[in-house]
Amino acid sequence: MEIGRRDFIRKAQMVGLYFAAFSASSGALAYSRNKGIKLIPDPDGLLDLPEGFTYRKIAETGTVMSDGFYRPGRPDGMACFPHPESASKSILMCNHENWLNVEDGSPFGKNDELLDRVGRGKLYDRKKDGRPFFGGVSKMIYDQSTGQLESQYLVLTGTAANCAGGATPWGSWLTCEEEMLKPEEGPGKHHGFVFETPSSATGLIKPVPLTAMGRFAHEAAAVDPETGIVYLTEDNRNGLFYRFIPRKRGQLEKGGKLQALVINDWKSANTNNWPVDWGGGGPGRVKAGQEFEVSWIDLDDVESPNADLAARGHAAGAAYFCRGEGMAYGLRPGSNTGEIFFNCTQGGAVRAGQVWRYTPGETGKLTMIYESPSSDELDLCDNLALAPSGDLIICEDGLGSQYLRGLTPDGTVYDFARNAHQDEAEFCGACFSPDGSTMFVNVQQPGMTYAITGPWDSLRS
Repeated sequence: MEIGRRDFIRKAQMVGLYFAAFSASSGALAYSRNKGIKLIPDPDGLLDLPEGFTYRKIAETGTVMSDGFYRPGRPDGMACFPHPESASKSILMCNHENWLNVEDGSPFGKNDELLDRVGRGKLYDRKKDGRPFFGGVSKMIYDQSTGQLESQYLVLTGTAANCAGGATPWGSWLTCEEEMLKPEEGPGKHHGFVFETPSSATGLIKPVPLTAMGRFAHEAAAVDPETGIVYLTEDNRNGLFYRFIPRKRGQLEKGGKLQALVINDWKSANTNNWPVDWGGGGPGRVKAGQEFEVSWIDLDDVESPNADLAARGHAAGAAYFCRGEGMAYGLRPGSNTGEIFFNCTQGGAVRAGQVWRYTPGETGKLTMIYESPSSDELDLCDNLALAPSGDLIICEDGLGSQYLRGLTPDGTVYDFARNAHQDEAEFCGACFSPDGSTMFVNVQQPGMTYAITGPWDSLRS
């Protein structure tokens, strides 16, 4: 399914309106939680939301899906695609972050009794004990007009720790393995790759690792629809920010060139702002609003079994980022150049998170647009989404109560939702329906997907 530039630009304009204000600002941003948004306690103890917003629980781990498999555990990154036949329906591609040592949440049942239903070549890998890996991707079709989940089924399986990823303009979901395993550690194959899953899939596909996109702790991906370049984050305290230039746009399986970002006047930079005795360059080394000129270096041996790609890139001049996670593409008003926004989950002087912007060009620009001053303000920013209001909606993966936080152009952080479930698990995979009416989000444990609707315009006030 070809989504094309139009849908990408529509979403990009949302974030463009948002970040135009950031671009006009200078110096440190104002940090506040005084937007006046209050959360209403949920009598069912699931999801606290602002007045006027409601939710539906549309999927849950362990339920039987339309194809007879069980819905896998640990739903994580997710993207929403338009349905080819109905404007009222959305296609959701959902990751399942099941690691090597996770024993529950298999799509095949407690004793893998449904494994024989997986066709030849459709399971990527098995563990040392013969059990399948059950990371992967499920697909859901949701009808906004009825508020009902129409169908859900498994489309990719046998992979490890599918954390985040990104949608492509040509209608596929790039699902990313965060766990870098090699055969001597238990599996039959190497892990730590990106897999492409078409949103048009109607059942299990053959898993094909896109090895040219590198073997590392993959987190998120974002595609520039103008160039077809794929940007990639790495969930590593000493990780790089990557881009993949495909040999042929839209055909990632044909290979390409992997590069890492370099800050021109600060080779082998460490951007985490951690205190020196924590292994950082010192608080305030990077200031909110500060702009750096950047370039890119080619990387070699990108499939290395030694898990040393980031270290080799840093030694060659690439910048370190502290746990790069959620990412999105955006286009500012009046500009023909899109921008990439990404979170660094443990960046910042108090290790509570940073938000960055990369602007492509003949000389690229990099700006840290926000740094959390306290875990009470924003605690470990993970996945992110662009709201119809123009704000960023950020999923937390912190300690204690877990929130969806909004971030406005002037740096105001506000609470949009709280996970009221007793497990207090992280939010993941926030994304919006093509018409902007519904936000979908996962809670990883015990494993639920929600559809949230309400007066999105009210968040602009």
